[in-house]
Amino acid sequence: MQKIPRGVWVLGFVSLFMDVSSEMIHALLPVFLVGSLGVSAMLLGLIEGMAEATAQIMKVFSGLVSDRFGNRKILALAGYGLAALVKPLFPLADAALTVFIARIADRIGKGIRGAPRDAMVADITPAELRGAAFGLRQSLDTVGAFMGPLLAVGLMFIYVDNVRAVLWFACVPALLAVGILALGVQEPRHQGLPSQKPGLNLATAKLLGTNFWLVTLMGAIFMLARFSEAFLIIKASEVGLSTRYVPLVLVVMSLVYSLTSYPIGALSDRIGRRGLLVLGLAALSTADVVLGFSSSIETVFAGVALWGLHMGLTQGLLSALVADTAPTELRGTAFGIFSLVSGVILLIASVLAGVLWDIEGSKATFITGAGFTALALLLMPLLLTKAHPSK
Repeated sequence: MQKIPRGVWVLGFVSLFMDVSSEMIHALLPVFLVGSLGVSAMLLGLIEGMAEATAQIMKVFSGLVSDRFGNRKILALAGYGLAALVKPLFPLADAALTVFIARIADRIGKGIRGAPRDAMVADITPAELRGAAFGLRQSLDTVGAFMGPLLAVGLMFIYVDNVRAVLWFACVPALLAVGILALGVQEPRHQGLPSQKPGLNLATAKLLGTNFWLVTLMGAIFMLARFSEAFLIIKASEVGLSTRYVPLVLVVMSLVYSLTSYPIGALSDRIGRRGLLVLGLAALSTADVVLGFSSSIETVFAGVALWGLHMGLTQGLLSALVADTAPTELRGTAFGIFSLVSGVILLIASVLAGVLWDIEGSKATFITGAGFTALALLLMPLLLTKAHPSK
């Protein structure tokens, strides 16, 4: 771990503080929308799916710009800055529409920063440490993802379930993240601007290469087998977990995710990424089955822990595979396109999950997820072999 460049550590802590802020909000938002504002599960799925899809779609444009002009830090700062600026809209909101607008704006900020930040990690990290570097950044990001809900639980006690007061506190770590990025990260010297300016066209698609597109297809299959973690929260609420404690769902998921991301990334640098990704799908399938048949808080948390294990086994490795297969001068574009495809599929999966929940109940949602995961398990070994034969 000591060999990982300092810039990766700093970017990891930037992600940590922003995730503390975002997850304080995200941990309380689903039950606030469904319980207090009367939003249906289908509408919750639409809001969450559109928010995450917006973030992924924005990554395409920020990635293209970062490759065209070679300055990734400015875009990352713009993205983190926008997210910090819109955080006060959540405690000020008095209707579902306001929450929706705030969520979309927050995710636009995430989309602007995502691809340039990931490209910076790849730019400053030797190829032989790439899995470890992406795993470390993801690990620190996820530390924030469980610290946020933990803070939310504590503050809900202090403020006697006053959700708006907790949402105001979420603004502070967001501002800290912007300050750390502005002062602590030095833009790495760019490897050289591409001779042909990247764009959303066939020429760029050809330059990215077949291996990259196979990895992108793989990511799409992963997203189809998944849906928003908001459904984990309302599942826990359904089996009797009180609103005060629902943030613990994300705490458990993120703790497992954080503890596994770095070791899995480092292991993939030594033994390859293929088998670990397949194990990740197996973990997701098991999580879906456990959650689908859960009728107690204990079994829901077991399913949530397995969901976190799946994330730790897959998310950093997919980023490393994009970096492995994309041309150096098109890394920002590659991360953006990968995120675009993943985001569109995540929107479809989240809306479908919400429709199934409203019509047939939570069991149908999770069992359908397990079915998509089984399909992914059948296709994944073939795609992995073609996209990355040495791994």
